[in-house]
Amino acid sequence: MGRLKKLRNFIDILKDKASLIQATLSITKCHASVNVAVLHATTHNPSPPSEKRLAAVLNFGNRSRLTACACIEVLMDRLHDSQSASVALKCLLTIHNVINRGSFILKDQLSFYPCCGGKNFLNLSNFRDNSDVETWELSNWVRWYAGLLEQSLMVSRVLGYYFCSCDSNIVDNKDKEQKVLSLLNSELLNEINVLVDFTERICDAPDSLQVNSLVFEVMRIVSEDFMLVQSEIFVRVMELGNRMESMIYGTESTQFFNVLKRLEDCKERLNRADNDGFWDLIRQTKKKVLMVKEKREEMRPAVVTMGHRDESAVSESTRFGKQIADSG
Repeated sequence: MGRLKKLRNFIDILKDKASLIQATLSITKCHASVNVAVLHATTHNPSPPSEKRLAAVLNFGNRSRLTACACIEVLMDRLHDSQSASVALKCLLTIHNVINRGSFILKDQLSFYPCCGGKNFLNLSNFRDNSDVETWELSNWVRWYAGLLEQSLMVSRVLGYYFCSCDSNIVDNKDKEQKVLSLLNSELLNEINVLVDFTERICDAPDSLQVNSLVFEVMRIVSEDFMLVQSEIFVRVMELGNRMESMIYGTESTQFFNVLKRLEDCKERLNRADNDGFWDLIRQTKKKVLMVKEKREEMRPAVVTMGHRDESAVSESTRFGKQIADSG
């Protein structure tokens, strides 16, 4: 078994070298440099790409739109053409760095790939590398990670900005709070819902005993995103909690309660005890929503009773008016 694995690793090295030679023989110099940079960042070696290799790919976002488009196209082709779990995971990790650290023009090309984006544009839900047990388990991480990145882009579309991008940290928190204040209850609920969807996707991470350095790097960068998601949820839950007394529709309070319950369930699945302030807010707001709902339920019979009284009074006045008309 050890010899077979060594042979497979040797073949993978030969594949990488052959791909690099083919890339350097490309007709256009620009396309060749893009190919070489992407290949260096996504080799078959099951270790995360170095900062130097990632920076080389991200640098294409500082050039023309045509170059940025070529970079995303080559990266996606590499992702979909390879049957190696290590290559696919490194491609996804590179895409994640594009979302978090890439220039706007590079992220713009990624968001609308191939032409208008989509819920499953990475299309890796059926990915499997059956080379051995290790790569088979690594395939679970590929499928989960692809779904998480797709969900991340969906959240960014709903919010109107890349929540996990370095650029979003430049925006003042007061500006974000002002944006939240201007939203309707239904819009706030929609944003909280997609953010909780992202949190639930994190909870669905594979339970694998064999975790290599590549998976550790993936979880590190995902953990950083989760901290940013918590801050986005915090400001929206705080605002919607303050509006609870003035909520007109009972369906809104029900939806709010359900999404808070889903989020609270995530705490147990994540096994995270950090950021107590965040989880305290979720728990207290959930209690507040429940109290308001119970208060409204208690008031409802009184309203119904008053409605019946008014109806009987109207009927009596109608009969009285009829009697006067008959006597006339």
